[in-house]
Amino acid sequence: MSSTEDEHLADLKDWWTRNGKPLVTGGLLALVIVFGWQAFHKYQSNQSQGASMLYQQLLETTLTPDGKPDAARVADLSGKLNSEFGGSAYAQYGSLFVAKVAVDSAKLDDAASELKAIVAKPANPALGEIARQRLAQVLAAQNKADEALKLLEGDADKAFLATREELKGDLLVQLGRTDEANTAYQKAKAALSDEAAVGGLQIKLDDLAKGDA
Repeated sequence: MSSTEDEHLADLKDWWTRNGKPLVTGGLLALVIVFGWQAFHKYQSNQSQGASMLYQQLLETTLTPDGKPDAARVADLSGKLNSEFGGSAYAQYGSLFVAKVAVDSAKLDDAASELKAIVAKPANPALGEIARQRLAQVLAAQNKADEALKLLEGDADKAFLATREELKGDLLVQLGRTDEANTAYQKAKAALSDEAAVGGLQIKLDDLAKGDA
């Protein structure tokens, strides 16, 4: 048995000791712990497979002649994901997809609701940041740039720093705060490699410079 499995067994035994009289003792106790742990991992694996299948079916709703998802099918599958696997990463990726479909259908309030639920309790930090930035974009489209900007306050993980700062720059431009926008764009550029920084971000910086000329 690996050291990790030994640690899991130790944790379970400690829990058993701290939470009342053991139900069984001796060799039988060890068997209950081992088989119980195996059953738990099997349950987790089955849960993950079930969520994965539903998520795959959700993505496949785009496989139509016109490429537009069936709204009723999307609602049904996303509802199942949230009811059966609510709070999981798969369910939240499903919500990101539903938000995209809502945006494509100009249903910004629906998109915002999906994204706010993830931001409030993300399954992991990466999902939380993705949802946060997409929500900011939705709010900007609703002419709520000030609210969107507040959403992006604070520190961001290095992996998301460039996209967050560029988005902040876009929002600041929308609010007419060009000096602050330039600072945000420069931060975004600094967070990227020289090759990656050449493109849309540099065009935005150039446009601001022309406006100041």
